Amino acid sequence: MYFLSGWPKRLLCPLESLEQPLHIQTDPQRAFFAVLFPSQLSIWYCRPSVLIVSYKELSKAASQFGPYKQAEWRPDSRMIAVSTANGYILFFEVLSGRDKYLYEPIYPKGSPHLKGTPHYKEEQCAPSLNLELKKVLDLQASITSLQSMLEDLLVATADGFLHLIHWDGMTNGRKAINLCTVPFSLDLQSSRAGSLLGFEDVYIRDMEYCATLDGFAVVFNDGRVGFITPMSSRFTAEQLHGVWAQDVVDGTCVAVNNKYRLMAFGCANGSVQVYTIDTTTGAMQFSHKLELTPKQYPDIWNKTGPVKLIRWSPDSCVAMVTWECGGLSLWSVFGAQLICTLGGDFAYQSDGAKKDPLKISSMSWGSEGYHLWVIDGNSSSNVKPERNANNEAQQFGILQFQFIKSALTVNPCMSNQEQVLLQGEDRLYLNCGDAAQTQSPRNPSAHSEHNHNSQGLSTLLGHRHWHVVQIHSTYLESNWPIRFSAIDKLGQNVAVVGKFGFAHYSLLTKKWKLFGNITQEQTMMVTGGLAWWNDFIVLACYNLNDHQEELRIYLRTSNLDNAFAHITKVQANTLLLSVFRDIVILFRADCSICLYSIERRSEGLNPTASIQILQEVSMSRYIPHPFLVVSVTLTSVRTETGITLKMPQQACEAESIMLNLAGQLIMLQRDRSGPQIRDKDNNPNQRKHLPFCAPVVLAQSVENVWTTCRINKQKRHLLEALWLSCGGAGMKVWLPLFPRDHRKPHSFLSRRIMLPFHINIYPLAVLFEDALVLGAVNDTVLYDCLYTQTSAREHLEVLFPFSIVERTSQIYLHHILRQLLVRNLGEQALLLAHSCATLPYFPHVLELMLHEVLEEEATSREPIPDPLLPTVAKFITEFPLFLQTVVHCARKTEYALWNYLFAAVGNPKDLFEECLMAQDLDTAASYLIILQNMEVPAVSRQHATLLFNTALEQGKWDLCRHMIRFLKAIGSGETETPPATPTTQEPSSSGGFEFFRHRSISLSQSAENLHSKFNLTKTLSMPSGPSGKRWSKDSDCAENMYIDMMLWRHARRLLEEIKLKDLGCFAAQLGFELIGWLCKERARAARVEDFVCALKKLHKDFLWPFPVIPASSINSPFKNGKYKTGTVTSEQYLFCDYHFC
Repeated sequence: MYFLSGWPKRLLCPLESLEQPLHIQTDPQRAFFAVLFPSQLSIWYCRPSVLIVSYKELSKAASQFGPYKQAEWRPDSRMIAVSTANGYILFFEVLSGRDKYLYEPIYPKGSPHLKGTPHYKEEQCAPSLNLELKKVLDLQASITSLQSMLEDLLVATADGFLHLIHWDGMTNGRKAINLCTVPFSLDLQSSRAGSLLGFEDVYIRDMEYCATLDGFAVVFNDGRVGFITPMSSRFTAEQLHGVWAQDVVDGTCVAVNNKYRLMAFGCANGSVQVYTIDTTTGAMQFSHKLELTPKQYPDIWNKTGPVKLIRWSPDSCVAMVTWECGGLSLWSVFGAQLICTLGGDFAYQSDGAKKDPLKISSMSWGSEGYHLWVIDGNSSSNVKPERNANNEAQQFGILQFQFIKSALTVNPCMSNQEQVLLQGEDRLYLNCGDAAQTQSPRNPSAHSEHNHNSQGLSTLLGHRHWHVVQIHSTYLESNWPIRFSAIDKLGQNVAVVGKFGFAHYSLLTKKWKLFGNITQEQTMMVTGGLAWWNDFIVLACYNLNDHQEELRIYLRTSNLDNAFAHITKVQANTLLLSVFRDIVILFRADCSICLYSIERRSEGLNPTASIQILQEVSMSRYIPHPFLVVSVTLTSVRTETGITLKMPQQACEAESIMLNLAGQLIMLQRDRSGPQIRDKDNNPNQRKHLPFCAPVVLAQSVENVWTTCRINKQKRHLLEALWLSCGGAGMKVWLPLFPRDHRKPHSFLSRRIMLPFHINIYPLAVLFEDALVLGAVNDTVLYDCLYTQTSAREHLEVLFPFSIVERTSQIYLHHILRQLLVRNLGEQALLLAHSCATLPYFPHVLELMLHEVLEEEATSREPIPDPLLPTVAKFITEFPLFLQTVVHCARKTEYALWNYLFAAVGNPKDLFEECLMAQDLDTAASYLIILQNMEVPAVSRQHATLLFNTALEQGKWDLCRHMIRFLKAIGSGETETPPATPTTQEPSSSGGFEFFRHRSISLSQSAENLHSKFNLTKTLSMPSGPSGKRWSKDSDCAENMYIDMMLWRHARRLLEEIKLKDLGCFAAQLGFELIGWLCKERARAARVEDFVCALKKLHKDFLWPFPVIPASSINSPFKNGKYKTGTVTSEQYLFCDYHFC
């Protein structure tokens, strides 16, 4: 979601000051940030981070007011309120100098510049500002918190009062509310009869206003937390009511998320408790917790100290948390941990020495979340500014961290793509590889059954490096920051949206395309995101000239100009945009959803696209605030399967609208309860569309949603499913259930099921047909070894590692199969597994499932009433890779768990014999290692003999060499008897596997059958009992003699069968002393009884041609004109000359 990039930067202050910064706060537009010192207020420009103006308090006034503590901006950024330690509030007016700029960019000679473009000064130059103290307000009590809300400033004081002050405080006055008069209860329904605080000296320590909840999240000085809301528009003590959070008694700070309606309360135990408001009762409802786990951070998880600060990102997708003892951690909105600086290279140097964690006294996000400014608490308390000979500041206590983020955070329509796209402030990161190698002809049909619009695994997973695209500097200079980005389905074109206009880039031609008319770019502001539809870019924008909301479509191949665009006027401001097949879906500020059809038209030289409205759906009854809608998409997902549909073509249609409302996934499905509309002869754009049913809640705590519009009959489970990312809870899949062999489904079975599962990465894209999740992860590289001098210890390269972002992926299929087996849906699991059996990593899927279930059940401290391992074992037997899966799992598992494993999958001796019968010798060799550890040496030697003789017969020379070393390694010292091999246990329940076929090879097959099959005699088996003990006394001679006997026997058999070529290979591969052995066998196996037969076999063995008999060497069969019959004797054949062709 969010990822650190590079090293942090330390800001340089040009002014000489002995004070260190203590508080930082960005303005609402995030163009400036204010920095507080004990007696000084400074305003900085965000890009670049330069000082604009500074206000220094006089010593007399500073002693009267006390040190500065907090700052709060007015919503229009025209005023700053500063609280002081002695209870004063100072109101500073921010005055802008007309057409005055402090910093201007300097371009080299000959380079193009944009001084003639509109808004050039505003976009590229740092403006000149002035600070003027307008009003001083004495509240006569220590100020604990400031909060801006529209036209008012809310101030909490240590005497238990809540002051509502108008920003224009000189004329409108203020109101004071005693907190002891505000009733509190567990919910708003009983709040009128609720109890008061009931304590003296109770005051608000921290608070923050939530606009979408219309109230304040508060933390009291005694650690309790709550939510205060006005019951009417009047902000008086009689109209304020509060609700408690019962389980929090050690609160330290609070931060609210307006988009998801969440309140994050920091606690003294180092965790963050996240709450929301129950819309029915008004009570505070626990959502989730952000905390470090001992598994990930065993040394520090309970030593972080209280939570000091929480800051949500501007897009409300992540929260940054810091503690009193130092450190930073980044979390997704529902609790997935992304970054933590308390472990790894952040906490340890390259030589293993532990670093002091970064202590932060204040922090604030920059524009679009690309920057995070933090005040180094260590620097503020210990380090004084150093100045060099040129009087330039070398150290300053403000650090700037750089981030790159997923395009899903701001443009959720990217969730129907299979590429990972990350955006930074000046570049894009793509995982699509080289577009020139992946180019394929476009599929003209939007309803193709095959994946013509997706890339192969070799492209998406071929390497871990990113394809980095630098955004065109000309566009970036006048339109920073980048707000939206999108990539097409083939991964060959990307488009970006800045402050105004947009630009797109081709990975094939490596060229950007910008607006030729800069005025058209600067009068167009994209509001609802953008998406690709074939060769067209679809976007929702606001026309600044006409003051009109518009839906525009631009052709990629034509010049970027409004003359080549199709423009449609829309009624309300568009907040979200998405594309499904040939339909564009818009969510507007009036809480309505509009569906448009888009059609390609080939008119003239350049093709165009036309848009026509299809349907409009009002959602005002269900959406309390339009800002709460995170994403909206149109899908073909429905509750009934394609078999039960009344019309087959309905499987391809837009069936439902998926709406993510503040983390609550809502589905609106088309109402097909009435008569169906046949559109056989009607224009689909003119026919009447079916209405939508009432919304249904599918899931909670949803961050991202993935679906696809492709169709693949072989993998319907995966392509017709709905994939959800739920933060710390992992992922969920809403999987369709299909009847087996097209039978009628049971009436008591649901047609879909929601399956949760955990993965180790944060998901950014889903490869539906390949059963893979794509993501990204932060990695670090230490460079502190380059700075060994004492004076360089404070270098950022020493204090922090270099952060990079790497691509990653994970298989999820085994999680789904396991969840289906847990729910006794073995039939559905088997259908899904067979559809994915052709995947190259399918054997690894089975192995992962078996290994995870084994580890979980075998290491459980409590008895498991219904173990899953027998069911998983039966499931794996349905695949030909059963034997390999079991032995690979065992080889990667601790020896202590083998008994539990083979009690479920079968006796390893039986599995070994089954491998021999299946001619899978490599797998049998792996089972031999299992037997060596679980059985006595005599049993291992016996099975090794079977495998060795079989390998000799099949000419597996590498395996033969391994078996020789294995047999020699079985020494006399291994006489201890290991625990007995467990026998196969039948599971207590069938687990939905009554339909599984029986294996064709019985696991209880006797070894005698194998002995007869491979023609093994009892003389080659190791003696057992007392004779076996005598044999092992001189193990070296015995083992060598035993091996030599098997080698001699095999060589004798080859010689008797006149297989000289095989005998030569056998001797060369195994180092067999052939000459000496042949001398011994001269009168036995080497004796030739039938020379003719032997010579023929010799020719056949070496593929030699038979000799040609010259005509001159024999009498002609014709004499005196008559034919003379006769034969060539064997002696004549043997002594004739050989003439080989």
